[in-house]
Order: sequence, then structure tokens, then C-alpha cells
Amino acid sequence: MLKSLLAACALALTSPAAMAACATDAEIAAFVDSYLAKTPAQALSPGGSMQDALCSQAKLAAALEPHLGVVIGYKAGLTSKPAQERFGATEPVQGLLFQNMMLENGATLDAPWGAIPMVEADLVLVVADDGINTATTPEEALAHISAIRPFIELADLTLAGDQLFSAETITAMGVGTRLGVLGAPVPVEDPAEMSRMLEEMSVTLRDAAGGVLVQAPGRAVLGNPVNAALWLRSKGVEFKAGDLISAGSFGPLFPPRAGKGGVSVTYAGLPGDPVIEVFFNE
Repeated sequence: MLKSLLAACALALTSPAAMAACATDAEIAAFVDSYLAKTPAQALSPGGSMQDALCSQAKLAAALEPHLGVVIGYKAGLTSKPAQERFGATEPVQGLLFQNMMLENGATLDAPWGAIPMVEADLVLVVADDGINTATTPEEALAHISAIRPFIELADLTLAGDQLFSAETITAMGVGTRLGVLGAPVPVEDPAEMSRMLEEMSVTLRDAAGGVLVQAPGRAVLGNPVNAALWLRSKGVEFKAGDLISAGSFGPLFPPRAGKGGVSVTYAGLPGDPVIEVFFNE
């Protein structure tokens, strides 16, 4: 997976213009230092194209793998119109998931976990086989997805306050990858029925006292969360069995203090109405 990204990066660097906007080794090293120290970082590829941003993302991923483990999947960000408008984007953005970022349901961690830590209600799709790469509808894609997993993303917006937040700089830094809490798999047994449930479910993010922070239908993410996989595929991502796909946030992101010690997410309408939670030491 990472090899293909780096190959695309090398192709981008054949152009002098791209070479100027793809992050240098020194810029990547400085970003990694800030990332590991949990201090605000300088933006990568500011003013560059999306191709430049993806080149920077590939170089950054290679530098982060020794710390975060291997790449195990992909994520879609800015999957709602309000989020896109906030960052001047016209479509979602793509990032990566790493092995060591995954935590178990009920985990407790220290906050802050990053320079600008944020919490979001998300969802993960588990790829069953590469047949998903020819799917054109959520129902067709779900025939090649083995399970749905509840997911609380613990993101890090990372960039210093004076830096440019744009679709390109967000992409270059990997779309805020830091940590995430994975719930138990919900098997996909009937693709058509699961597609309906994913659209109609109600996703609720609550603080530790039970207060509602976000409540949104499944269709809040691109009309159906599985459309995140189809969008990533449209951008050239080729999935393989076992890949995880983060579908994107079901509402605004919140700083950890909003959780009052932790958060939970309920997926009412999925089989068993699953709930996952995470706790914060602040």
C-alpha cells in the first residue's frame, strides 16, 4: 500500500513545479518531530496542488511508519458539506490509517493526545475482498465488505494557528491521523439491508455525563457511509482484503474537554444498537 503511494510521489516529483510543492525531507523531519512532541506543526505543501499534497502525505507516511506501525487502511475526511465549506473544499479528502493508532473499546488515555486533539463519531468498513474495487453502489460495495465496526476517531488537527488549513494541507498531513477506538465487528449478512440500515441509523455522540454532543443520521456522511469507500476508489485507491476504511465524521469535531472525562457513541439502527466508549485522563 505504502509502496504504491511512494511510487505516485516519485512520479509527481518528475515535474519541477511538483518538486517545489512536495514537502522536502527536512520539512517532513520537522513535521514528524512536532507530531511526536505533540506540538503545533508547520503546514506541508501550502499553496500546492492536491497531487503535491498526496506526494507529501506519502513521504510523511513512510516517516511515521516506524512510530505508528504499518498502514492498514484509508480514511475519508471532510465528508459533509459544512466541513468542506469550512476548509474551502469541494469534495472529501483522503488519508491513511496506521496499525498502532487503534485502541480497544473502553480504553483510557491521557489527554491531550496531540497538539490539537479532537474527538469525532466515525465508522469503519472492513474490506472482505478486492471485488469492492469494481462496485458502483453502496449495496454492491457491501457485498465485498465483511463487517461494519463502530469507531471513535481521536484526531489531531496538528497545525499551528498561523498555518493554512486547506484541503491540500489537511491531505498533506494525513487528514489528522492520531488514534482511534474500534468497536466489535457487526457482520454484513445482507448487503441491501445493511445499506438501508447504514443510511437510516441514528449516530449519537455523548459526553461522559450522558449529554448529547452530536446526533445525526447515517446519511449525514455522503448520503450513505459506504459512499466514502466509493469516493476513495474514484481517486485511485485500490482496496485489498483486510483493509479498514474510515468513513468520516457524523458531525462536528470536539476538543476532549467537551467529553467531561470521556465520550460514547451509539449506533441505533445497526444490529444490536452497538455502543463504544473511551475515557480521558485530563
